[in-house]
Amino acid sequence: MKFTKLLAGSAILAASLAFTAPSFAAAESDDPIILVQNNWTSQLVLSTVVGKVLEGMGYTVEYAPSDSQLQFKAIADGDMHFQVEAWEGSMKTAFEKAVAEDGLVDAGAHAAVTREEWWVPQYVADKCPGLPDWKALDKCAEIFATAETKPMGRFVGPPADWGKNYSERVGALKMNFKAINVGQAATLWAELDAAVAKKEPIVLFNWTPNFIEAKTPGMFIDFPDPAKVAECKDNPNLCGAPRSGWLKKAAWKGLAEKYPGAWKVMQNVNFDNSQIAAASLLVDVDGMTTEEAADKWIADNKAVIDTWSK
Repeated sequence: MKFTKLLAGSAILAASLAFTAPSFAAAESDDPIILVQNNWTSQLVLSTVVGKVLEGMGYTVEYAPSDSQLQFKAIADGDMHFQVEAWEGSMKTAFEKAVAEDGLVDAGAHAAVTREEWWVPQYVADKCPGLPDWKALDKCAEIFATAETKPMGRFVGPPADWGKNYSERVGALKMNFKAINVGQAATLWAELDAAVAKKEPIVLFNWTPNFIEAKTPGMFIDFPDPAKVAECKDNPNLCGAPRSGWLKKAAWKGLAEKYPGAWKVMQNVNFDNSQIAAASLLVDVDGMTTEEAADKWIADNKAVIDTWSK
């Protein structure tokens, strides 16, 4: 079995190295291009994909971990250079503030359409009639209660540094829930797997595109739509996240001048929902490392990468 895995890994590596890097003159600077990395799987894999493509063009690449809210000011200041996944639902305020006040460059939107919201496995609908309406969920709050939250229901929230304070929404809507944040994304999936194995009720933070949609059927909870409810502008906590959110790239304003070849590629980097979900699945389901997943993604998407140089 180990020998088979070694052969498979070698094949992936050979295929990934065989892709044709975008054709430009030699790298304009030996200084490293610093790519931001955040603490969720698709961002880690796809930032590594971009890094490998840039290295194939002759650039030096470094990776810098960053808080999802503080990263945009750091990019605007040139401390980091490029972020491949900026999500509307959790990053809109920090992103747009940095663009307006600090000179952050909006490097364009991906084809992907996003949503970040409370989510339940499909089987929960049998135990809680009226879903996905949030009021129906609230009426069923007791079935989500734990020893930690009784008599309130437990909502399993994302890491705190993702900028999602669901306690404020619970308070604004007077819901019968307590929002409990986890420390890392992997804990969300561990909680989900444990609940699914026993068909126990669970409501947790989820997003799309993500590998979960290919693994576990489920549904997002419909809170008041911010695109349709006027009160959302005065108090966003009364409403849910955008149901068709954008996914953008963020860049340092000095990239175009210092690394014009790399900048052209970065502007053309464009992922759709299936490509992002596939990046997550390689790690969170197939068990690959970030490096292995990036190599496999490159091997599977040569045609996509070719379009980045045009």
